[in-house]
Order: sequence, then C-alpha cells, then structure tokens
Amino acid sequence: MQLLSRFQQYIQQHHLFQTKDQLLLAVSGGVDSVVLADLCHKAGNQFIIAHCNFQLRGEESDADELFVRSLGEKYKVEVLVKKFDTKEYAATNKLSIQEAARALRYMWFEELVNGQWSMVNGQSPGEAHHSSLITHLLTAHHADDNIETLLMNFFRGTGLHGLTGIPAANGHIKRPLLSFTKQELLDYATAEGLQFREDSSNQSSKYTRNFFRNEIIPAIEKVYPQVKTNLTDNINRFLEIEQLYKLSTQAIIKKLCRIKGKEIHIPVKQLLQYNNKALIYEIIHPYGFSEKQIDEVLKLAESDSGKYIDSPAFHYRIIKHRHWFIISPVQSAESVTLIIEENDERVLFEDGHLLCRKIDASKVDLNSSNTIALLDAKGITFPLLLRKWKTGDYFYPLGMKKKKKVARFLIDAKLSKPQKEKVWVLESNRKIIWVVGHRIDDRFKLIPSTKDVLQISYTV
Repeated sequence: MQLLSRFQQYIQQHHLFQTKDQLLLAVSGGVDSVVLADLCHKAGNQFIIAHCNFQLRGEESDADELFVRSLGEKYKVEVLVKKFDTKEYAATNKLSIQEAARALRYMWFEELVNGQWSMVNGQSPGEAHHSSLITHLLTAHHADDNIETLLMNFFRGTGLHGLTGIPAANGHIKRPLLSFTKQELLDYATAEGLQFREDSSNQSSKYTRNFFRNEIIPAIEKVYPQVKTNLTDNINRFLEIEQLYKLSTQAIIKKLCRIKGKEIHIPVKQLLQYNNKALIYEIIHPYGFSEKQIDEVLKLAESDSGKYIDSPAFHYRIIKHRHWFIISPVQSAESVTLIIEENDERVLFEDGHLLCRKIDASKVDLNSSNTIALLDAKGITFPLLLRKWKTGDYFYPLGMKKKKKVARFLIDAKLSKPQKEKVWVLESNRKIIWVVGHRIDDRFKLIPSTKDVLQISYTV
C-alpha cells in the first residue's frame, strides 16, 4: 500500500483535486490507466471511466473496450465509450495517426468535462448516472512518459518550457502518476493481482514516442545506467529555473509593454537593447506567434512604418508604427490601430466604419462633406494606418501650405474634450492624409492631373 500513500501525498502536494470531486478517468486498458483506476478506487475517489476505441487494431481494439467495460463493473462505476474513425479523420485533416488519435481523444474529453454529450449507453443525460459535475480529467501519464517527452522536445527543438516535461496540472487535466516509473506501476499491478491489456502497437518503433522508448533510451542506458533518474532530476531543475525565468521576464515585460485597449504597444529601441530573442518570444507567443517568427520581428524593426506580420492563425498582427511595435487584433472594432490594405472595402472601428473605393477622376462627384475624403491615389502608399490621434501629430490642412498640429486644429474647430477623444487619423507612409470626418491633408488633394481617386466615406 506504499504506492497508494505516495499517490495521495502527490495529489495533496500539487493540489490536484479533492476526495469529494467528481473525476473522469481516461482508461485505455493498459497497465498505467488500470493502476490509476485502482488507486482512485482505493483512495475513495468518485470517478467515471472514459474509453476511446480508435478502431485501429480490429478485434484487439474491441477486446480492449470490453475489458474496460468490465472494469466499470468491478469498481461499480459508469463507463463511457466512443468509437472513432481515426484513419479517416487523419486523412481528412492531414495528420499522422498519433496526432489524429490525440486530437480526437481530447476533443471528446472536453465535451465530457463540459457536459456536452447527448447519449451515454443509450440513456439521455437526465437518465444517466453522471448528475454530478465532472471537475477534473485524469490521465495516466507517468515518469517514463515525462522523460520521453523531454527528449522528444529537446531533439525536435524547444525553448525552456519544453524541457520541463509534462505538467502535473494543466487546467482541468490532472496527472497524478507523474512521480511513478513504469516499473513501479507494473510491480503494483502484479502485487495487487490486477489484469490489464497489452497494446501490440507499443512494440512498434514506427511511432516517434515508441522509437524513443524502445530504442533511444535503452541505448543511452548502456552508457549511463542512471539516465532515467538523472533526466527526472533535470526536469525538476528546469521547472525551478523556469520559475525564476518567468519572474524575470514578467518584470521586463511589465516595464516595456503598454496596454492600450485591446492592443500592446512596445518601444522598438528599448526592446532591441535587451538583445534577447527569448524575451521577444515571451512577448509575442501569447498572441499566437511562433518561435520561428522571432527573426521576422527583428526584420520588422528595420522596416518602414505600416509594415506588419500576422500570427499563423491570423488573429493578431504586429504592426511597425514609427518607433513602436503594436500587437493588435486583426480588424477588430476594438483595436486602437487598424491596418487597411488596398483591397479592403469596409473597415469597422470603435467609432464607426469606413467605406473605401478607387474611382476614375472623371467620375468623381465633388462635394463639401467632411465625411467623405477624396484623395489623389497616386501619392498614397498602402497599407494605411487608422488610429486615434495623439499629441505631436501634425498635417497640412486642405487649403494651407503650412503644417498644423492636430491638437491645435481640433481646438480651432471648437471640439469638446469628449469629441476630441473620438477623433481618428488615417496615415499613409507616416503622413496623415485625413483627420477622419474633419479635413484631408492638402498634399493629397485632387489636382487637374489626378487620374485615380481614393474615395473614403466615414459613417458613425
């Protein structure tokens, strides 16, 4: 029973869950998950078993399912089973079988934890036994899995976080077996007379994890017999180092980054003075940017104002604006700075929207409305920047040959403070071409030689 005591201590030490919590156990039928179920039972935890049948090994997969159902009868708990067409999902989404199985598994687990499943063993949600809310998903990852993950991350290429292995807790996902080796779990199963299923695919080294497990680690053990212990110690060291690293980077980020609405503004010169790619990564990765884009950020620092890079999912972009980087949601009405490309026809922003179109000068309907800007397209460079005006901005108001500060222009226009706060400017290549809804810049007015006109209409 020593392992049970250590199991309970680990849960308490890492504050994983409480005895009264309703748990969902991911059980494949292998020794790891069987031991997890037995320990939870002996510890007095309330749990439901979830089993994925990926239908990859024919009768063997179906036999695994039957075995897991028998565990439900043994422990008198509910067993939820879902069959997946894993091969089809992998082909459709261009994933490896391992990647597809992982994605399907966790998508289903999320549905279960969030209470979104519709039928369980032929029962409606109201008839089923899971009236208690599931608060935690438990997986049977152990110390050997942690070591394999560390090595895979290291050889694949990773930052410091990748060397910290598998976290004991990640949101509602908890891993209470991380302190136990595979051998300890096997010894426990033998001592307690537990039956379990052997997955024949675990013997195949065609899968990356199995290759590390079956070939790489045993080869290293011939030279360094204590390699598993040493790597586990390294994981703990890296976790401690990461804590210090986070404290340091968070202090610098707090000093550098200025939050403006939904945007983050970072002074380029100050950021580059640190000469540290890790710092750049820590700033950009919460917004969906990858480690591979760090060099793009460095190139952006040397680019002209208005240039930008997108995150892979295109939810955020980093805009170079004069001496600043601006991390901004893509075309969000709540953004303080928006990019307008040449083919953008409608742009939403906090105080209204713009309609843009390019027309032939001969078809222009001249008007005196301040809500419509008629600009000589020849002198305009895309992308345009739409942003709130700020102190120091200036332009050449239509009809004037001298520049004037936007602040003075708004005072002369007798705008109230609330009205001034809602004034936006449109920039092209660092030049303000329009104080939106008020006056265009004289340098971009229509002249007799104008051929193409950029017409921009402002509507509140």
